[in-house]
Amino acid sequence: MRGKGNMQGMMKQMQKMQKQMEEAQGKLGEERLEATAGGGMVKVIVSGDKEVVEVIIDPSVVDPDDVEILQDLIVIATNEAMKKAEELTNSTMGQFTKGLNLPGMF
Repeated sequence: MRGKGNMQGMMKQMQKMQKQMEEAQGKLGEERLEATAGGGMVKVIVSGDKEVVEVIIDPSVVDPDDVEILQDLIVIATNEAMKKAEELTNSTMGQFTKGLNLPGMF
């Protein structure tokens, strides 16, 4: 009979942890992270759940004869913003998997 009580306790702990994870994920979605390229000429803002929410381009960097530079700056800023979002996700959600050694989890 002792095993049944331990199992119920463990299930309660798992439910509590699941609720905490859902709350943390919700907060991540509200976070905004930004990165710039070209000395601030291009700014990309992403949410904590890794969606691009805004791209701001200084008009002086728009040169119809050299679109490649603008494209490169957008890619650089986007990749940096996504890296920041990934780091935030890992630091926020990693607390739930500490010590569990689950491959592929945060």
